[in-house]
Amino acid sequence: MNRLFNLFRLVHIHPLLWLIIALSIITAHFWEVCLLIGIIFIHEIGHAAAASFFSWRIKKIILLPFGGVAEMDEHGNRPLKEEAIVVLAGPLQHVWIIAAASVLVTFNFLSEDLYQLFIQYNLMILVFNLFPVWPLDGGKLVFLLLSLKNSFTRAHRITLVISLFSLTIFSICVILAAPAHINVWVVIGYLFFSIYYEWKQRRFIFMRFLLERYYGNKSNPDELVPILANEEDLLIQVLERFQRGCKHPIVVEADGQQKGTLDENELLHAYFTEKRLTDKISDLLFLY
Repeated sequence: MNRLFNLFRLVHIHPLLWLIIALSIITAHFWEVCLLIGIIFIHEIGHAAAASFFSWRIKKIILLPFGGVAEMDEHGNRPLKEEAIVVLAGPLQHVWIIAAASVLVTFNFLSEDLYQLFIQYNLMILVFNLFPVWPLDGGKLVFLLLSLKNSFTRAHRITLVISLFSLTIFSICVILAAPAHINVWVVIGYLFFSIYYEWKQRRFIFMRFLLERYYGNKSNPDELVPILANEEDLLIQVLERFQRGCKHPIVVEADGQQKGTLDENELLHAYFTEKRLTDKISDLLFLY
């Protein structure tokens, strides 16, 4: 109960949302806006509750005019299963609230018109959130799926490319079907900016992933995945092959023969503490 109460304390309402609420009162759409906000709130609390269960560091839960964001102070080093549960916990909330609304309308605690609007809003938010576009839940699931077989940097880059392509296709569909729908264009604009900003910050995001891996909370990796490195490879080139959910022993080879092995923490220590930014991987064999 204390955890749930603490989650409520983390909820922040964006100033623009207060403006939308004020406008809804003036235009007699207050209850419709409250219904939409309530659905978004439950969706985000679902994410936050799952994250809290796994002892994630939750910064805040922001309710926006067109959605919500549960901000976590985690940077890709939690087990992939945990991350998948946290991502799916939001969309799964729509299942039980639709079931609850069906019970309420059956016993006449909810009007048929309000029920239909509730179902419409629920399905709209659920389907939209599952679009393969970053930072929507669908985009995060794409990132997780790609992370199963790809390095962090490659999975992140491909996710953003898929997101840009998917959002472009969606924008074309909106132009053809509902070009004057201003609210949709606001959301599309926000998503395009989010993808652009994530792309611009991708190097910083990667470094944050490595730093947390080295200095942050240690989590049990899902599996050991050796990285075969040539002795001429640069240290940073090997670090760029690190995957989420794995611990990497580094096998150094030369001319097809194994010259030695390194632990991933030795690479991280050399890069961040000893500042060996331009070293080759073979240089570290003589140090450790």
